[in-house]
Amino acid sequence: MTISVIGTGVGRTGTYSLKLAINQLGAGPCHHMEEVLHKMPVQVPLWSAALGGQPDWQKIYSGYLSAVDWPTAGFFRELLKAYPTARFILTHRSPESWADSFGSTIFKLISERDQAPPEMKEWLEMAAGVIAKTGFPEGLDRDGLIKAFNAHNEAVKNTIPAKQLLVYEVKEGWGPLCKFLGKPIPSEPFPRTNDRAEFWDRVAGKI
Repeated sequence: MTISVIGTGVGRTGTYSLKLAINQLGAGPCHHMEEVLHKMPVQVPLWSAALGGQPDWQKIYSGYLSAVDWPTAGFFRELLKAYPTARFILTHRSPESWADSFGSTIFKLISERDQAPPEMKEWLEMAAGVIAKTGFPEGLDRDGLIKAFNAHNEAVKNTIPAKQLLVYEVKEGWGPLCKFLGKPIPSEPFPRTNDRAEFWDRVAGKI
């Protein structure tokens, strides 16, 4: 098994919906931060090593055919070298709406990690490091987040060959995604999930 579809869009750009869609199209299992959360003893040390410049992509993605969301999105340059024939998907949305969503979920969680339960702290430290590596260090205000979001998206477009990259909003539904992956359009509706309330439920382990 090897990774053939890689998401370069950061969290809160529809990455969970994309994960479900990729699985539904038969291009999974798809790795997502949720997988790290569910398999912290294995995944967190591997990603921490990657953050330190010692990635083992085969171990990180063992059992997966695709990957989206953080931590993956923070390593798109390294992953292009490791998987030069993969297809890449840049999920995006309005920078302003993204900054509001990210600021009230992931960024808030990271900034308050000193208050987290002990069993969550190693995961949160790794996540904070990956998010900072992607261009979102702690302390950015809303304007700073918007600027960094645009910069990340431009960096992806300037790095990934255009023929291998789909720039995509999940609100576009099945059409562009299925065309890009060479899959027939399912009869089921495109999955739409992980609003802000659901985000906090996932982090808390309620779902």
